[in-house]
Formats: sequence, structure tokens, C-alpha cells
Amino acid sequence: MSNPLIQKLEQRFFLSDLDRRALEQASTCVQQVPARQDLIAEGDESDGAYLVLEGFACRYTVLPDGSRSIVAYFVPGDICDLHGSVLTEVDHAIGTLSPCKIALIPGEIIRDLTSNYPIIDHALRWVDLVDAAILRKWLINMGRRSADKQIAHILCELLVRLQAVYLATDNSYDFPIRQIDLADAVGLSNVHVSRVFKTLRNDDLIGFEGRGLRIPNVERLKAFAEFNPSYLHLEPKQPGNYNRKRSGAGRRGRGIQGGHRDP
Repeated sequence: MSNPLIQKLEQRFFLSDLDRRALEQASTCVQQVPARQDLIAEGDESDGAYLVLEGFACRYTVLPDGSRSIVAYFVPGDICDLHGSVLTEVDHAIGTLSPCKIALIPGEIIRDLTSNYPIIDHALRWVDLVDAAILRKWLINMGRRSADKQIAHILCELLVRLQAVYLATDNSYDFPIRQIDLADAVGLSNVHVSRVFKTLRNDDLIGFEGRGLRIPNVERLKAFAEFNPSYLHLEPKQPGNYNRKRSGAGRRGRGIQGGHRDP
């Protein structure tokens, strides 16, 4: 299987062969993790990041009453807590929602990638910014959209994110998220989410086939959810020109190219 992180980054960035090899080598510490298992618990120390290669995971916190609040879903190609080692301890947990294949990337390797590979450094900054943009959109949805539109928005978002790593068709994808997992992400009861699913099915906005989600008319669902994918920033590839020098009249420094940078 191709590395989904590389697939996702190449949706936007030109990676050299050296960049791709570096990312492949960074992803070699792989383990199979069952569903419903924590990768890291709230309060733990972290000196690395988790790359999801297969399956679905989430970031969550447990409230004083024992309930769970999910604040992010992770799909293949996503990195959990890229710069978690900056903190003395994590203030949330990362857990699997389905059986997952996870690569642990030690902090020292992340520091090498960001120090010595300019395009990878820029791409990983983009990853952080997109994660923040997704969180902002979730907050807006929770505060300003009705339950049915909020859930429809998440379903549209997952479609686009999975398409970026070739794990969704034009209108369908594997959906291992349970109703309770969705309820914990949108701040609703499991019963309320069940009613929303029933309404969306009755309106022919979504359908289920086994563990797969099917969207009969993607544009219709996007319009209903008021979904605009621009916050995911999956524009066409951009050339490596992020570090142009501005000194001197009319001078332009060489753009960053893919590959290793001499120390």
C-alpha cells in the first residue's frame, strides 16, 4: 500500500524522490492497533507523533462526569500530535475507532525532517494549519448549525479528506464510525444522532451499504450542509517558491526545492 501521508502531501506539494524516501523511512515503525484502544492517554508525556496508515482514529477528552468529547477524527494520511513533544504532557487522548495500522514517528525524526528537508518542513506546517482550520469549522458547526446540517457537514468533510488519499469514490467510502462516536463529536445524544440519520436517509441524502456510506447526490448533500471544502486547502500543487529572498532591488532568491538541505 502506498504511504497515505505522501499521497496527501502530493495533492498540494511537489516532493522529490529524496523527500519521499525520507517520509517512507520515517514511517517504518508500524504496529497494528485494535479498535477502541488508546495510543496515548491524557496526561502522558509525548516525544513523537502517530501517523495513521489504515483505519480511523480520534482525539478526545473525558469530562468530569465520565462522558467523552471527540474533537478530531483522523483518517489515513493524518498525523496525530505532530509537535506534541513541545508540551510536557498531552491534554487529550488519542484513540482508535477501528482497527488501525499506526506508524510511530519519534520526535528526533520529526526534527530532522523539519530541519533538513525544506519542502517537508513547509508541508508539515500546512498539515498543522489544516488541522486548526478543521477544528475551527467544527466549532462553528456546533455553535451555528442544526444537528442534521452539522452531521451532513462532517460526512462531506470525510468524503473529501478520504478522496485525497484515494480511499473514497466520487460518492462513497468506508464508514467505521459508530453512532456513539459521531454523537461524541457533535455534542448530541446517541438517540438524537439516530434520528438525524433516519431523516437524512428518508430525504435520500445518504444511504448505507454494509459498513459503507453512500451519498446519492454529493452536490445536493453539500448544498444542504452548506459545505465549502476551501478550509481543507487541497488546492493544486504549488511550486517550491516559499522562501524567496527580498533583499536588493528586483532580486529574487532561488525557491526552495524538494530534497535534503545541507546542515
